[in-house]
Amino acid sequence: MEEQMKVKKALNNNVIIATHPLYQEVILIGKGIGFAKKNGDIVPQDQAEKTFLLKSEQEQTQYKQLMAYIDPQLMEILNDIIVLIETRMGQTLHEHIHVALTDHLSFAINRANQNVQFSNPFLFEIESLYPKEFQVAHEVVSMIKDKVGVSFPAGEIGFIALHIHSAVTDKTIHDINRHHQLIAKLVEIIEENLKVKLERNNINYNRLIQHLHRAIERVYQGEQLGQQTNLANMLKVTYPLCYNLAWKLVKVMQQQLHIHVDESEVLYLTIHLQRLMQS
Repeated sequence: MEEQMKVKKALNNNVIIATHPLYQEVILIGKGIGFAKKNGDIVPQDQAEKTFLLKSEQEQTQYKQLMAYIDPQLMEILNDIIVLIETRMGQTLHEHIHVALTDHLSFAINRANQNVQFSNPFLFEIESLYPKEFQVAHEVVSMIKDKVGVSFPAGEIGFIALHIHSAVTDKTIHDINRHHQLIAKLVEIIEENLKVKLERNNINYNRLIQHLHRAIERVYQGEQLGQQTNLANMLKVTYPLCYNLAWKLVKVMQQQLHIHVDESEVLYLTIHLQRLMQS
C-alpha cells in the first residue's frame, strides 16, 4: 500500500497534488481525478492522464495560484492543449510549460475578450526559425477558437510557438527573446553598412537569420568550426567590405552574449554577406 499515491490536495476536479513513494510531491492531471477526493485518499495510477513534478517551489506556488483563478473547464482545455503539444512535438516537454503556457494562454484569452491586442515584432523570424513549433501553435490557436470561442491575433501564434520551443529546449523565454533581439540588432547593422533594405519574406533574409541563429547556438555550445587561414586571407582581400562587417557583427555578438565567439564565424558570415550583396 505504501507504493501508492495519495491525495495531498485537490486543486480542482481535474488536478490534484499527491504524495508519491519515489518523488514525494507530484501533480496529477486527469478528467475527474479530483472529484470528491479528500486528503489521504488513494489515487489509482490509471486515473492520472499526466503526472509531472514541479521541482521548483516557486513554480509549484505559481501553479497553485493559477488554479485559484482559472475556470476549471478552461483549465481542462489548457491541459488538453499541453498533451496535444507533447504529442505533436513527439517528445517530453520540460515541466515549466505547465506554469508558463497555462499562465500565458489564460491572460491571452482575457486580452482577446477585452479586445486588447499587441503585435509580435519577431513573428516572421519565429516562423522561420521554429517551423514545427509554429505549426503546432497554429493548432493550439484553432483549438482555443473551437473550444473557447476566442480568436487570437496572428502575433499570438508566435508567442505560443516560443513557449513550445522553450519547453522543448529548456531555454527560458527571456533567453530566446534576447537572441531574437540580438538577431534584429545584427540585421540592422548589416542593412546600415551594406546600404540595403532586407525584405522579410525574401529567401536571402530567411537564410541570413537562420545562419545568425545557428551562429548564436554554436557560441553557447562552445562549438568551433575550425581554423581556415587560407580562406580567411582570400576573403579579406576579395571581399573587404563584407569581411570587416562580419568582424563588427562578431564583436557585437560577443558584447551581447558575454561569451567568446570563434573567429571562424567571421568567414561564414563574410560569405553570407557577400551572397546578400549579389542578390
